[in-house]
Amino acid sequence: MSEIRLYVTTTEKDAEAILDLMTLAFEEDDLAIATTEIDEKKDIWEASVYLMGNVEHEVRGRLADALKSGFGHLSIHREVIPDIDWIAKSLEGLKPVRAGRFLVHGSHDRDKVQPNDIAIEIDAGQAFGTGHHGTTAGCLEMIEQVVRSRRVRNAMDLGTGSGVLALAVRKLKPVPVLATDIDPIATRVARDNVRRNGVAEGIMLETATGFHSTVFRKHGPFDLIIANILARPLMKMAPQLAAHLAPGGSVILSGILAAQRWKVLAAYNGAHLRHVRTIWRNGWVTIHLDRP
Repeated sequence: MSEIRLYVTTTEKDAEAILDLMTLAFEEDDLAIATTEIDEKKDIWEASVYLMGNVEHEVRGRLADALKSGFGHLSIHREVIPDIDWIAKSLEGLKPVRAGRFLVHGSHDRDKVQPNDIAIEIDAGQAFGTGHHGTTAGCLEMIEQVVRSRRVRNAMDLGTGSGVLALAVRKLKPVPVLATDIDPIATRVARDNVRRNGVAEGIMLETATGFHSTVFRKHGPFDLIIANILARPLMKMAPQLAAHLAPGGSVILSGILAAQRWKVLAAYNGAHLRHVRTIWRNGWVTIHLDRP
């Protein structure tokens, strides 16, 4: 079955607004959305949603409805994506990434690890999170600061992807870490990465589609919760996430565009969490909050 990209061509400013509309329209679906710069001088951007061919008619209709109010004049274009592992291909040859003491590297760069580095080996694969994206790097930097300065007896990595953030916590401090994802493929990839990094125990990997799963009550409440997802889902889950945070605990949030920062902060202030610090990286932010 072919993968399809539906997209509109517009300006950078409008692409950001359309990304918000698509996030709202597809936040409950397992669909990737993105904006891409095509021509910097001419200010040409594309806003895209990626889907499998069997749902194209439905998704096209929902996309048209989302665009109707402010962007109904834009034509929806279609592209068939070749059957290539684009994630693996795009990561070929990437250099190691340093975030604080962490060094995230592929197996071909093991010789780059220095004596004082906390090394995490992640090869290109099907799950997001290699340290090269601003959100992952920001989380790694924030994790080091929080784990070294706060009392952390257990942790949760929500939306673990490749497992890199769960590994970061566990390599810093030998505390139990629950790592969950809604995608069973991500859970499998994360489990492979945990084994690859020689972590024999301490990280519990589970496929969980929401906070109604008993796994959160079984292992919580948590002194540290990390969620590198997207702004709108983070805002929506604020009350539930806060309910699983231990007294005096910390939350690290990312996957948030800089322009979305205040909305996310407002949602978590409403859940009685306090803003501690924000890290800015390449247009993305990572936020540390705590429960006073």
